[in-house]
Formats: sequence, structure tokens, C-alpha cells
Amino acid sequence: MTRWGILATGHIASRFAEDLRLVPDAELVAVGSRAVDSAQRFADKHGAKRAYGSWVELAADPEVDVIYVATPHAAHHEAAMTCLTAGRAVLLEKPFTLDLATSTELVDTARAAGVFLMEAMWMRLNPLIQRMVELIGEGAIGTVSGVRADFGVAGPFPPEHRMRNPVLGGGALLDLGIYPISLAHLLLGAPQHVRSWAQLGPEGTDENTGILFGYDTGALATLSCGMVGASELSASITGTTGRIDLPEPFFRPGSLTLHRAGAEPETIVAEETGNGYQYEAIEVQRCLAAGLTESPVVPHTTTLEVMALLDTIREQIGVRYV
Repeated sequence: MTRWGILATGHIASRFAEDLRLVPDAELVAVGSRAVDSAQRFADKHGAKRAYGSWVELAADPEVDVIYVATPHAAHHEAAMTCLTAGRAVLLEKPFTLDLATSTELVDTARAAGVFLMEAMWMRLNPLIQRMVELIGEGAIGTVSGVRADFGVAGPFPPEHRMRNPVLGGGALLDLGIYPISLAHLLLGAPQHVRSWAQLGPEGTDENTGILFGYDTGALATLSCGMVGASELSASITGTTGRIDLPEPFFRPGSLTLHRAGAEPETIVAEETGNGYQYEAIEVQRCLAAGLTESPVVPHTTTLEVMALLDTIREQIGVRYV
């Protein structure tokens, strides 16, 4: 049995707790928050045995094997460091931190301590996304030559909302853009060339961002994210002999359509269960059982390469998290 703790009590934490019930040999034993009342309400709702009014107390619980950190972006580094230094394995919600430097510090800390650490990039662990990767590896669409993906939400967000607050890592890039970027990285790796442009809001966070990745192979990734209009939330992967289309939402698709050259389109439908977060927990438990300190599916190098891209894009569009 893997004994879980959850750090934070917001919407994502609640959805993760719901999905943990679908994971064999998983038990939610404790929850931690900066407010004990919030932690107790969460524990009562989701069946956790203990509720703590501090992160330190949760991390010190000897009956907790692994902690899922689901705080807002700006608190990821502090929360994860609290858990790692206490010797607790960590599943850290995306984006890892606000920048590459602090993400690297977490990875170095985990490696030095021999403690498991993984970014909760649920898209990479989605079974249909993994099936897509298999199809591409089998040559179903030839060599990948292009990736297109968009993630735009309608807004508008009020001035006090975290999505507009640079102190909290607000803007479209970290919340939304990380998905198109991660999809391109999954299929093409780190690009050799990055070009980006953004419309910034009055607080200095990005409201509408376009990104182009160029690869020395000749492949391209055209990506976008924004908070000024609801986009299709779809993605398309073009190859030299075919194409794969991912419908809304591409990061957790209900199906994919494979277009092979000279053949009728094939649609593969996902078996929908839960909210889609259970696959992260399953991977963490698999790694812990095998004695691993990082996941081969979501390795540290991938997390750091994506964070480096986010840093590069922020520099190009002029966004500062202060």
C-alpha cells in the first residue's frame, strides 16, 4: 500500500483525491494546508485520516510515503523543498516552479537525497497520448514534420485574479502554454530555434502568446496560448506520410484520428474514467515499487528542458515574475 499526502486543498487537489480512489494500493492518509480548518474540511470530504495546519507537519508525518503538491505556481518551490528535505517523495504539479533555476534546485536536492521527484504533467501519462507516441514510433505517419497546438480560454479575468498577477506566475504561458510546449517537446524534443511574441496585460503578464519552434531537421511547431478567447484546444501532428489529430482537449483527448496516406481515417476512442489524474499516481507508485528516484516517462531532464524553454519565451516576450 502506498500512503499519500496531499499538500493544498484547492480544485486540482480535490480532483486528484477523487482519482486516487481509482488507483490500486493507494491510500490518502493526510492532507496539509496553511489553514487547519481548510485541511480538516478536505480530509473529511476525501477520507484522509489526518489534517495538518502546516506543510512542515504534513512532511514530517512518518506514515506518509509520497506527497502530491498542488499549491499555486509561486509556492511550488517552497512546498516541494519542505517535503524533499523531510525525505518524502514528491509529485509536483506543473509547472515545476516559476523558472529553471529553482526547478534545477529541486532536482539537485532530490538527487542528492535519493528521494523520488516527478512533475505532474498528466498529459504525458494519458493512455491515449501514449498510444499516439507508440503509433508515431511505429512509423504510422512517417517522420514528424510539424506540430500545431493551441490552448486559449475566454476570460476576462478580474484584476485581482492570480492569472493576472506576476507575483503568482500569472499569465497564459505557465498555466496554458506549458501544454502545447510539452506536446511539441514530447514529439520533437528541444528545439534549436525559438521565436515568440505576446500581447501583455496592464500587470505585465501575457494575455495572448504565439510561439514558433524550429528544428535543424526542418520540423516546425506552431503553438499558442491565451486568455482573450476560447480556442479550439486541439492539436495536429503532421508526418511525412500521414497525420494524427487530437480533438478538444488535446492534453486529455477522448479520441484521436489517424490519417495514413492513401487510407481511410482511423479513430481510436479512449476509455474514459475519472478525471485523468490517476495515471500520475499509478506511475509514481510503479516507480517507488521499483526503487526509482525519477520516472522514465516524465524524467527530470524533460522537466528542466521545458522549463528552459519557458524561461526563453518569457525573456523574448518581456514577462517578469516578481
